[in-house]
Amino acid sequence: MSKIIIAGCGYVGKKLAHALNDDNKITTLVRSNENFYLLNQLYETYQIDLDENNTMPDMDTLNSHVIYLIPPSNKFINDNRINHFLASLDTSKPPKQIVLISTTGVYGDCSDNWIDESRAANPDTERGYRRLSVENQLQAFCEKQGIQYIILRVPGIYGPDKLPLQRLLDHKPILKLSESPWSNRIHVDDLIQACICSIDYSGDHHIFNISDNEPSSMSDYFIQVARSRGIEEPPQLSMNECKKLFSDNMMSYLRESKKIDNSLMTRELGVNLQYPTLKEGLLPNQ
Repeated sequence: MSKIIIAGCGYVGKKLAHALNDDNKITTLVRSNENFYLLNQLYETYQIDLDENNTMPDMDTLNSHVIYLIPPSNKFINDNRINHFLASLDTSKPPKQIVLISTTGVYGDCSDNWIDESRAANPDTERGYRRLSVENQLQAFCEKQGIQYIILRVPGIYGPDKLPLQRLLDHKPILKLSESPWSNRIHVDDLIQACICSIDYSGDHHIFNISDNEPSSMSDYFIQVARSRGIEEPPQLSMNECKKLFSDNMMSYLRESKKIDNSLMTRELGVNLQYPTLKEGLLPNQ
């Protein structure tokens, strides 16, 4: 039985805790009152606010596996949440391993090229810079303390209860399919599998791209979701029209193009994708 500390229990964290619960001791760290009351009934749970301070609860971290899912704050480019979290860890009883959920956004725009882990990070958005800041802080801390670390670079996550159904029902437009850049995604169950494989991993690699086998585009994703659920396909607009309607954050995704190579994930980490393409992941019972 391993000690697993899940820092940040939103959509992914709750599913991960449930998947690991039978064979491990689970501790969850949450921010909201709602999640605390929900998860405290199931696991050892602590409420923290890494924006306010770096005071962590007195818990048993020795030889534990930490899965860090807390997103960076939008207030700073150099993330203070991971800084507070790492500064608060008791290095006299260090965790065995920290697994960080990051993003493929740290690669920036790659002009339709296939990207593997040898590609240098080159973010061109604030969200990408924030995530790279988290990666860099974690790497420096773990190397100094002699703690094993793994960084999972994850694209868009989809799955049950995480589909853009309301957007589609509201008939909100998308970028024309012919103009939509390459993007990538992963089914939540396959991301959970990657997290679990990371806990057992003892190799030399530290960074893994986590993605399914079939890059497409954000517009294709919306269209496939609509078709799979019997919803009218969304109207398509040109890039110039989208610039007038979409938020800066949405447009930042449409300015990046890349195709993620996941071969290291399958070969080295041992992930066997349950949903290798959207076709499998969007079946009605998924």
